[in-house]
Amino acid sequence: MLPAPDVVLLSRFQFGMTALYHFLFVPLTLGLSMLLGIMETIYFITNRPIWRTMVQYWGILFGINVAMGVATGVTLEFQFGTNWSYYSQFVGDIFGAPLALEGLMAFFLEATFIGIFYFGWNRISKGAHLIVTWMLAAGASFSALWILIANGWMQHPVGSYFDYHTMRMELGNFFDIIFNDIAQAKFVHTISAGYVTGSMFVLSISAYFLLTKRNVAFAKRSFTVAAAFGLASALSVVVLGDESGYLGTLNQKMKVAAIEGIWKTEPAPAPLTIIGFPNQAQHETLHAIKVPFLLGLIATRSLNQPVYGILDLVEQSRDNIKSGMRAYEALLTLQKNPDDKNAEAILETNQDFLGYGFLLTQYSKDVPHASADEIDKAAWATVPKVSPLFWTFRVMAGLGFYFILLFAIAYYFSVRQRITKYKIFLQMALFSLPLPWVAAEMGWIVAEYGRQPWIVEGKLPTFMGASSLTSADLWISISGFIIFYTLLACVEIYLMVKYIRLGPDGIYEEKDFNTERVKNYA
Repeated sequence: MLPAPDVVLLSRFQFGMTALYHFLFVPLTLGLSMLLGIMETIYFITNRPIWRTMVQYWGILFGINVAMGVATGVTLEFQFGTNWSYYSQFVGDIFGAPLALEGLMAFFLEATFIGIFYFGWNRISKGAHLIVTWMLAAGASFSALWILIANGWMQHPVGSYFDYHTMRMELGNFFDIIFNDIAQAKFVHTISAGYVTGSMFVLSISAYFLLTKRNVAFAKRSFTVAAAFGLASALSVVVLGDESGYLGTLNQKMKVAAIEGIWKTEPAPAPLTIIGFPNQAQHETLHAIKVPFLLGLIATRSLNQPVYGILDLVEQSRDNIKSGMRAYEALLTLQKNPDDKNAEAILETNQDFLGYGFLLTQYSKDVPHASADEIDKAAWATVPKVSPLFWTFRVMAGLGFYFILLFAIAYYFSVRQRITKYKIFLQMALFSLPLPWVAAEMGWIVAEYGRQPWIVEGKLPTFMGASSLTSADLWISISGFIIFYTLLACVEIYLMVKYIRLGPDGIYEEKDFNTERVKNYA
């Protein structure tokens, strides 16, 4: 029995909100961990106390953020069992492996070295502490790697096959899953976005200190490191995002068509729509402003390959559904008679389209004999909502180019030693603080909302993966999460604001940071 539509919607809402909330902390952890490693490397080379103070101060803010990220991340993984039990059963042997490795290889690594990072300053050598800091950064990156390998498999399920004996997806080749091109592209794109977030955080808080004329020497050095690292990271985000778009054209054509608001396949190379107003009812993007050839060059890296439109992809979905109907009928036969070789051969031939047969169950009670109208409804169900994808992608991309400009100007002023001369730019840097989080959340909406109606692309529809809960169960848990996470957010904001206002001069005794004695700020 399939879960009720409202149960599926509420389960999606709860998981989506938890994921978006958790991802407020992940990019800052990634970015700050790398910046701590860079700053401590400079301290190791120069032996100047101010660099050690920089590591310790930014490390306090890093620690507050890590604690919050752990609290939200654990809850997120539990939801696979509570809210998405059939999904966990269907793909658990595959999806569980990278999650287990994330815990063993990344989480334990990060948890081990974070304690040494904070309490080992006067207990281990400078070189040993430097290694600890870089291991902490490696743990954060490894954690992102395994999570994104798992997510990349959901977007492009390679290295696996459906076994009708177990009624589950089974692991075929683990190395194919690890080196899945979608997963690797998502990893480098996501961690680069995290580096931008960490850089913007340090840049903005340093701008605050410079505007208030506090901790000027400290802030100038932090500003320079953040500007240089942020510029390199922002450039990487755009380049690596282009790679993700190219791979999406190969493996997730419907997502790309929805992102770009393409309804009809146009002659190659396709134009890029800069702005427009997608109308899903009319199957048209109104008032579109286009740049000729540009999308074809970006998405296909050629002058003769088309970028398929939504209408043509719906026709392909109809063909896929018909193949899925044959696979579904063969599966029903094998459930009654597992030794039926003819049904086994039919299922083997059409296995790649079985997910479309599962999708059809939402619209037909007799999948093998579904009507043309039912097939049409299922085919159109493969089209995600275009307007949200169209606009969230453009917000994300626009902010990406803004970050390049901002960090480039910041780096130029740093090199020319003009940081304090332009108050307007410092204010601009300060008020840009929340923007990387906006871009990151938009990116996750594009990635996850864009593959609907699939929880595993082409293999398992989202509505089939949900647990058999009631709406009341979900409303109770959603209410609990909202209350709990609101309290956590208040604690996070309070602690962050407290230590930003204190500044290094409010924590360390010597304002010129020539000594390393620390006040009791607990």
